[in-house]
Amino acid sequence: MNKYDFSNRVVAVTGGANGIGAAVVERLVLSGARAAIWDMDVGAPEAKVKALPQDQLLTCKVDVSDYDSVAAAVADTEAKFGSIDVLVNSAGIAGPTHTLADYPVDMWRKVQAVNLDGIFHCCKAVIPGMVAKDYGRIVNIASIAGKEGNPNASAYSASKAAVIALTKSLGKEMAGHNIAVNCVTPATANTRILDQVTQEFIDYMLSKIPRGRFVTVDEIASMIAWMCSEENSFTTGAVFDLSGGRATY
Repeated sequence: MNKYDFSNRVVAVTGGANGIGAAVVERLVLSGARAAIWDMDVGAPEAKVKALPQDQLLTCKVDVSDYDSVAAAVADTEAKFGSIDVLVNSAGIAGPTHTLADYPVDMWRKVQAVNLDGIFHCCKAVIPGMVAKDYGRIVNIASIAGKEGNPNASAYSASKAAVIALTKSLGKEMAGHNIAVNCVTPATANTRILDQVTQEFIDYMLSKIPRGRFVTVDEIASMIAWMCSEENSFTTGAVFDLSGGRATY
């Protein structure tokens, strides 16, 4: 496992109780970080999270689609650990699989509210503190769907494309500070988000990956660890591919 020095660093990870977020929490805490888990589902964290030193963890029930909920989590995190150095935006939902013509309007809005508005809310809430101390690392979890689009997943694909654009815009805004804002575009990982889609859709996504398998959450966390570290002192506004060869650009 690659390790960077995160002692004296405070990280906030949305969706940190499970899946990609949990793998990131594990990687950074074992590298010395104090981590705040911001998640809706705080009652059933993965075993890897439960096994971590609990004095290095804070768990906050957060609805990222609600700015007031995010602001409260920032206040709680700062009260326990101090100002936030690293933000990893991992919370997200897949939404149902429908053609665009049949896509439920309420679900379209929910997917955007969690996947896009949630990242906007979290970045908006933590950036003033990062600017004040002229240090920060932000990593947004986008998706290969944001580059290529998946059929019958217009809401998810659109939300992740918007995350890529938001990352590029914010990276340019923060370029005059020691704040790096980047995103990753993973292929499908075998996490609980697959419970939201059909087996036919899962088979389709797997068939598109030249590696012939899903990416693991540990592989994603490995890349994110460097992106969150002090060593990532130049790259910002960038998109890091984790698609197993699927990405065409």
